[in-house]
Amino acid sequence: MKNSAPVIEVRGLDNRFGSHVVHQNLDLDLFKGEILGVVGGSGSGKSVLLRSIVGLLRPSGGQIRVFGQDLDELTSQERSQVEQRFGVLFQRGALFTSLDLLQNISLPLIEHCGLARSDAEEIARMKLALAGLPPDSALKYPSELSGGMVKRAALARALALDPEVLFLDEPTAGLDPIGAAAFDRLIVTLRDALGFTVFLITHDLDTLYTTCDRIAVLSQKKVLVADRIDKVAATEDPWIQDYFQGPRGRAASYAFQALEHSRLQE
Repeated sequence: MKNSAPVIEVRGLDNRFGSHVVHQNLDLDLFKGEILGVVGGSGSGKSVLLRSIVGLLRPSGGQIRVFGQDLDELTSQERSQVEQRFGVLFQRGALFTSLDLLQNISLPLIEHCGLARSDAEEIARMKLALAGLPPDSALKYPSELSGGMVKRAALARALALDPEVLFLDEPTAGLDPIGAAAFDRLIVTLRDALGFTVFLITHDLDTLYTTCDRIAVLSQKKVLVADRIDKVAATEDPWIQDYFQGPRGRAASYAFQALEHSRLQE
C-alpha cells in the first residue's frame, strides 16, 4: 500500500478546545486502497481526527491534504466537491429517524447528484443489497431495525455516492461477536470489489487482526506509531503493550493465527 501516493496527508495537526489540547503536531498518511485501523485510549481524539479530515471540525493548526489538495486553500464549492468523495458511517448510524431506509439513502443522491427520485431509489436499493440487507428492508424505519441492520443501513448510505474514502467510526460497537465478524468480512469484501480506501476507528481487537492492513495508534496527542499490526504490537509503549499483549489482545492474536493456519491448510 505504501508504494502508492497517500490519498490523505495530515501534517502537524493541532486540535484544542479552550485550554484542553487533543492533538499536537500529529502526522498521519492514509494510502490508496488500504484499510487503516485507528486505535487509542478514551480521550485520545480518534473521532476528533476523523471530523477534522472530513471537514466537520476546523483544526486549530496544521495541514490536511486530501487527493493532493490542501483543504484550507479550497473554496467552499471545491471543498464540497472533495467531501462528496467521502463516505462516513457515524458511530450511532445517524440515520434520519423520520425517513425509511430507501429515503435515507436516496436523499444524498437527489441533493448532490440531482437525480430524479425514481433513479435515486433504484440506486438506493442496490446500495442496500451491497450492504447485505434484504429487499424488504427498504421501507423500514430505523426504529424497526436491529443494531446490526442499523449499521448496515448506515453503511449503505455511506456508499450512496460511490466514495473513494470510507470513514467508519466504531462500526462494530454494540454488535454481538457473530454480527461484528460478519460486518468485518463485508468491509473487506467491498473494499476488494470496489477499490475504496478505509479509515476505521475501532476498539475491537478482532477487527484489527482480521480487517486492517495497518494500525495507527493515537497516544500522547499524536500518532505514536502507524504500521502493520505485528510491528505495532511489538512497540515499547505501556498503553500499546497493555492493549495488544493483555488477555484480550493475546486471544485475538491466537484466533487470527489459527484462522490463517486453517486457510493455509485448505
